[in-house]
Amino acid sequence: MFRFSKPALAQVAFLAAALAAASPARALDDFGLGRAATPDELKAWDIDVRPDFAGLPKGSGSVSDGETIWEGKCAACHGTFGESNKVFMPLIGGVTKDDVKTGHVASLMRPDFPGRTTFMKVATVSTIFDYIRRAMPWNAPKSLSNDQVYAVLAYLLNLSEIVPDDFVLNEETIKDVQKMMPNRNGMTYDHAMWPSTAFSGKPEKPDTQAKACMKNCKDKVEVASTLPDYALPSHGNIADQNRLVGQVRGQTTGPSAAEAAGKKHPVAELAEASGCLACHAVDTKLVGPSYADVAQKYKGQDVAAKLAKKIREGGEGVWGDVAMPPMADIKDDDIKKLVAWILEGAPSK
Repeated sequence: MFRFSKPALAQVAFLAAALAAASPARALDDFGLGRAATPDELKAWDIDVRPDFAGLPKGSGSVSDGETIWEGKCAACHGTFGESNKVFMPLIGGVTKDDVKTGHVASLMRPDFPGRTTFMKVATVSTIFDYIRRAMPWNAPKSLSNDQVYAVLAYLLNLSEIVPDDFVLNEETIKDVQKMMPNRNGMTYDHAMWPSTAFSGKPEKPDTQAKACMKNCKDKVEVASTLPDYALPSHGNIADQNRLVGQVRGQTTGPSAAEAAGKKHPVAELAEASGCLACHAVDTKLVGPSYADVAQKYKGQDVAAKLAKKIREGGEGVWGDVAMPPMADIKDDDIKKLVAWILEGAPSK
């Protein structure tokens, strides 16, 4: 909470009027506040799809097309029929035709049914569309076209027996699908983030009744955030880009700060940029094995070509049930560098 005296408020009002009178570009330059975002920049960030389908892009995809895309880009992690593996939760299952009729998933009320799949829980089809569009595939988020997202979702809806085999999903038919979502009536509005009547038509309770302490607080809480070393040079010196007023100046970043923190091995940076570190760490098992374990397993063996093929084509079974998705977007020369780096034990510098 900010408190201003009347003179201070008058100064703020004067500044706002001055900015409004000046041209937007000049005002931003004069006060060191950057520049106005372009329509294309805003469009790149504003990609959410809401329950009322605001933000839904145009597109179309069939169940059969979705199956093809699923096999190539999704099945490695989520299984051919959405049954997943020991790492990821199942997407499909636990839904009956009666659930599609009533909009309530009966199995959610059964203590003897511990499984909770995506289509049992999610009430709005737009939520699934939005998540696939922004976050999948795991190793290449936002790489699917709108048509591909529609197709993949159509395939999942078909696996859940919500739509038939010949169904085509688009920006119009998806609205009909919402009326068939198995748990569409299972959402509660009793714990809204703030009091509102926007969704249920009646006042909704907030999540918490706690009152913030503004002075003489018993417990002091320090809130801080830092950037990891690898991100320091990404956007120049952030301290120079902050506002010219106020207490916050920011951490010194940029190439010099990155050098002070210690340069990373160039192939380590390549592994990060290629999405490899989403599933692998150097010395800790994540979704897949650590690079240290891989280096130890193949120590002294001529396996460079074998591992390069595994990265390129994907596979499963060597390190358990978790599948390795195909990395089709990485250049052959970069794959060779990655393999050599991994077999060396994935040095950080």
